[in-house]
Amino acid sequence: MENANRMQWDRLICDKRLGMEDYTDAKSGGVRSDFQRDYDRLIFSSPFRRLQNKTQVFPLPGSIFVHNRLTHSLEVSCVGKSLANEVVKGLREKYADEPWLKKLLEIDEIVAAACLAHDLGNPPFGHSGEKSISSYFKEDDGQSLESMLTPRQWCDLIHFEGNANSFRLLAHQFKGRRKGGFAMTYSMLASIVKYPYSSKHAGEKGKFGFFTTEKELFERVADEVGLIKLDDEMYCRHPLVYLVEAADDICYQIMDIEDAHKLKILGTREVIDLLLGFFDDDRKAHIKNVMDRIDDKNEKIGYLRSCIIGELVKECSATFISNEDAILNGEFKGGLIDHIGRRVHDSYMNCSKMAFAKIYRASDVVDIDLAGNQIIAYLMKKLIDAVLYPDKNYSQLLLRKFPQQYDVYAPTLFEKIQAVIDHISGMTDVYALDLYRKLNGMSLPAV
Repeated sequence: MENANRMQWDRLICDKRLGMEDYTDAKSGGVRSDFQRDYDRLIFSSPFRRLQNKTQVFPLPGSIFVHNRLTHSLEVSCVGKSLANEVVKGLREKYADEPWLKKLLEIDEIVAAACLAHDLGNPPFGHSGEKSISSYFKEDDGQSLESMLTPRQWCDLIHFEGNANSFRLLAHQFKGRRKGGFAMTYSMLASIVKYPYSSKHAGEKGKFGFFTTEKELFERVADEVGLIKLDDEMYCRHPLVYLVEAADDICYQIMDIEDAHKLKILGTREVIDLLLGFFDDDRKAHIKNVMDRIDDKNEKIGYLRSCIIGELVKECSATFISNEDAILNGEFKGGLIDHIGRRVHDSYMNCSKMAFAKIYRASDVVDIDLAGNQIIAYLMKKLIDAVLYPDKNYSQLLLRKFPQQYDVYAPTLFEKIQAVIDHISGMTDVYALDLYRKLNGMSLPAV
């Protein structure tokens, strides 16, 4: 018996634009689809360009180039599009007689754009930047603000989440900007929300998908595309979120190991033995034969990496297709990676264990975490003090450093704090460090 609440592809693929719902675009032809416009709009945006100076895992490069947030996002988009293309091949056969079949052909464009945007709201200094912001309110001077905020607002702050901040960055109408933020399509916005619920459902992991200020916007998107409502302020995921998540999982896990090899944190033989585990004996023999013809160690690992991405794309797309009914019914549990074949899954988990044991605890990575925590905590304290007491001379000087789009004179305390977080989370590593030094009197502009 079919689930009455089952999500429908005809609604899930929606090119309506947030903030432009009443606008009819009389496009003359098929130069670019609305979802391609989403992609292009992101590529040319300032927040996307700033990702080039934001840490992914390792410190931004000296003589050895490693991934930053920008290169990571581009690679995730590439892998996401490959995943989507494989999924569409399977869905086209199943829905060959449906009048909306052509809509399925746009899935790859939606996923590619969502993958570009998935890290857009992350603050500087890698994943530790998120923790530094939430920790400021949980453990630092920010604790004193709790009594001045509502329980829901406080919950948003102590669980600060880059994913929720990405949705805010794209959907919120910042000061002087147009309604609907970036005016992205509903389907693209729904596809970046990995945790489609408010902070009251954040739980022990502290994950959620939208702030109190964007609740109405997310619910408008969710209801329009037909996401299943599970509870108050909680929905099931848009199906394409699973593809965006899988592309991210594939890239960060495998690329982190490749970067660690380039930085000599991991040895060549160690990495080769680890990565060959993804393949059966016949494929392994072929891969070894190819690698024997390559002298450059980094090229060997690069070839292995490309083979693994292909294997994971094949496994994850097959998992999506075989579990499509459960996904559309809102009954699928976990991510696609959790349900792939045993050999590939076990190898992926071995990579994860290696990363946590030897990469994320590497000295340079920990140094970035420590420095980032100190810098962000200091900037949070100074900038929040400025918006709380704007009449002070020092505050007036500091408030001039804010971009005009952030409303530091907003009517509520929560919105003022959000203006501070918007400013800090938008900073690059270099800008945050430079501002920290200037506020501490450790550097002055050149004269």
